[in-house]
Amino acid sequence: MDENKSQQSWDPERYERNAGFVADLGAGVMDLLAPKAGERILDLGCGHGKLTQILADMGAKVIAVDASTEQVQATCAMGLDARVMDATKLTFDHQFDAVFSNAVLHWIKDADAAIAGVKRALVAGGRFVGEMGGYGNVARVGLGVERALQKRGLAIADYWPWYFPTPDDYAARLQAAGFTVRHIELFERPTPLPGEVGGWLETFGESFINAVAENDRKALLDEVREDLAPDLRDADGNWTVDYVRLRFQAVLDEPVEKS
Repeated sequence: MDENKSQQSWDPERYERNAGFVADLGAGVMDLLAPKAGERILDLGCGHGKLTQILADMGAKVIAVDASTEQVQATCAMGLDARVMDATKLTFDHQFDAVFSNAVLHWIKDADAAIAGVKRALVAGGRFVGEMGGYGNVARVGLGVERALQKRGLAIADYWPWYFPTPDDYAARLQAAGFTVRHIELFERPTPLPGEVGGWLETFGESFINAVAENDRKALLDEVREDLAPDLRDADGNWTVDYVRLRFQAVLDEPVEKS
């Protein structure tokens, strides 16, 4: 697959408008992290900084990273320490008590590289806590997009931007890297949208929209809406997306060596 086909851009204002719920629904994974005042925490994939701010307000010493310059700028504007960094190329050397990640790891197809970078970033006994899209996430949305792309002679696999693992898959990767998995679960979380599904697709599904000519994009979105409406839109016009989440806590029990 050509990786350029699945590139995604991030606009902080659009993200908050169409996907502000992502951070708002982060309470469960934040509880699993159980941050303590004074802890050194890396927020991996900080987005526009909502959860980074909560960690800082709880007294943690937080550094945030994100691959999006625009999202990092928005986080820095809040007075937080945020840096542009690829999650597969983390440069930290055993300096964090915890690495926290919400709704980011499913964008990283090279999961092993991300896990290896997290391991390097943690001190011995440090914990890696995250939530991501899991196996079956947005399956109904994907089916609607697949049908619309097929009509245009396109295969959705060529534009699929996500990695939605099973618990067994992700646990095995963590264990292979030297982590002890203390908790991992896959659960359904149907998620109401603040607007309609087209806004969601424009925020998260750019690779699908950009797969077609510009003058065909509105028609593509209209077809996907029509396909999804019987299952994801209620009688009052409210949309709910079929989210499935993978939540985990893992601890780096083995000794670490300075690189």
